[in-house]
Amino acid sequence: MENDSVKLLRECDAGVQMGVDSITDVLDDVRSDELKTCLNNCKSEHERLRDEIQAELQNYGDDGKAPNPMAKGMSKLKTGMHMAVDKSDASIADLMTDGCNMGIKSLSRYLNQYAAADNRSKALAGKLISIEEQLCADMRGYL
Repeated sequence: MENDSVKLLRECDAGVQMGVDSITDVLDDVRSDELKTCLNNCKSEHERLRDEIQAELQNYGDDGKAPNPMAKGMSKLKTGMHMAVDKSDASIADLMTDGCNMGIKSLSRYLNQYAAADNRSKALAGKLISIEEQLCADMRGYL
């Protein structure tokens, strides 16, 4: 049980860091005050959840997991190319929606893969999925 819990928490740790980094990457280009507030609020939620995940990992004596360098690099490349062509809020919302959908898909896969994880680890993964789903829904008005 502990092994699956740690593995799930590590994936959540990497995912929440990707979320924070992705939001940070676009914040300076946001034009709408409402969108900027939405993204800042979501970033804060991610950071609070990251603290919870890291505390839980520490309970297991684990340091967590950084995002996959290839995935992080590809995300930065996609964001850079997308923003070079179109720096509109719609473009930012599109990027955020894609990122949320990838995160939701990955986390759902990990929840299934690490089915023996404890309830607390599953709840943290579910909370991250919920945050991503809400951000995705919030972005629809800007697409």
